[in-house]
Amino acid sequence: MDRFDLNNKMHVHFIGIGGISMSGLAELILSKGFEVSGSDGKESEIIEKLRSLGAKVNIPQSADNIKEGTGLVVYSAAIHDDNPELIEARRSSILTVSRAEFLGAVMKNYEFPISIAGTHGKTTTTSMVSEVLLHNDKNPTISVGGMLPSINGNFRVGGDKLFVTEACEYTNSFLSFFQKIAVVLNVDADHLDFFKDLDDIRASFHKFAASVPEDGFLIINGDIENLDALTEGLKCKVIKYGHKETSEYYPTDIRFDGFAHASYMLNKGDEAIGRIELSVPGKHNIYNSMAAYIACSLLGLSHEEIAPSLKEYHGTDRRFQKKGEYNGVTVIDDYAHHPTEIKATIDAARHCPHRTIWIVFQPHTYSRTKALFNEFAEALTGPERLIIADIYAARETDNLGISSAMLAAEIRKRGGDAYHFSSFIEIEKFLQQNCINGDLLITMGAGDVYKIGEDLLQN
Repeated sequence: MDRFDLNNKMHVHFIGIGGISMSGLAELILSKGFEVSGSDGKESEIIEKLRSLGAKVNIPQSADNIKEGTGLVVYSAAIHDDNPELIEARRSSILTVSRAEFLGAVMKNYEFPISIAGTHGKTTTTSMVSEVLLHNDKNPTISVGGMLPSINGNFRVGGDKLFVTEACEYTNSFLSFFQKIAVVLNVDADHLDFFKDLDDIRASFHKFAASVPEDGFLIINGDIENLDALTEGLKCKVIKYGHKETSEYYPTDIRFDGFAHASYMLNKGDEAIGRIELSVPGKHNIYNSMAAYIACSLLGLSHEEIAPSLKEYHGTDRRFQKKGEYNGVTVIDDYAHHPTEIKATIDAARHCPHRTIWIVFQPHTYSRTKALFNEFAEALTGPERLIIADIYAARETDNLGISSAMLAAEIRKRGGDAYHFSSFIEIEKFLQQNCINGDLLITMGAGDVYKIGEDLLQN
């Protein structure tokens, strides 16, 4: 599918409509007057909302849900070739496309589609760009991978000029996107259950960068190793940010307040543009905010419009999110599930008030834990007290001979203070006995580890 015309009304069916991105796309075309149906495996608040907007959603999935007159079927990444609805749609010669293909085709309806890619920081940077555009009344359409409080969700239907989305590299999804402004925040080894190795990942990011048209822009972290190989042969204009030695845009006079919130002077070449103050913690957010700043400046916004809006951004759910306090213990939740992200989160925590930092880490997928075992051990070995929960399997069924107990043992071998418990109940009891007034507790991981902090706060 090349382009999905938002003016050409038809019946569109979504298989897996309850997913975060799928539901947002369904909501978008509902607002444009399309007939929308869909299916999912279970009921949810998202599905109830779509029904209230006019979508016809069936539970469970069945071939009978594919009705005569359906013009297009969109399926999520979780749907396989043996799905009965997908089989019926293809048998009936109905055009079927993946979520990523459909999103890319929809983006071509917008004057300035913006895709934000990278192994880490996509949700935060997408949210920063969105926040600036919202604060300056630019009415963007937004698709973000986390819950953004200012739009009460992860998707916002806006005007037909600006479309802002994060672009995930997993299964090469972002190669189906269309963008006039692309951001690449970083390129690290991840998703090694799909990619062969780091070189394979870099090749995918190069294809993503090469998809930006000649009249478009690539904003890229100038500190990425062997950057020239990623930008070689590109037709679009390339703008680099990072350290002064590598980039056109760079920070100086970096300062942190008592809660790890950074402020810095943003520079372009030899010119000091102005000071940026952030309300989210960590050094890594200096670089996320620079990428967001450049993207917004390309849309014509001034420093006086961008800087105050960045300061007003207070974070997205599960990104160093303060959940509350119990018995004088501050509870933070963070989505970090890659060694680079873990290091950034711990660094931010060390700038926050604390007596002792406690980390409850839940590894995400056996394949990632095995592929990056030494990197995880290195990132988690330090003065912090560490509890490791069992690995969150997600889509995987084979444990590949790896376990959280093995990771905890390796961290202890390196001099770290690590414990492993098999259940959340055991972890909560241990924390209640050992985590005391003045301590900082971080639940960390992409699975359901956040429930531990929530249980402690409730009880």
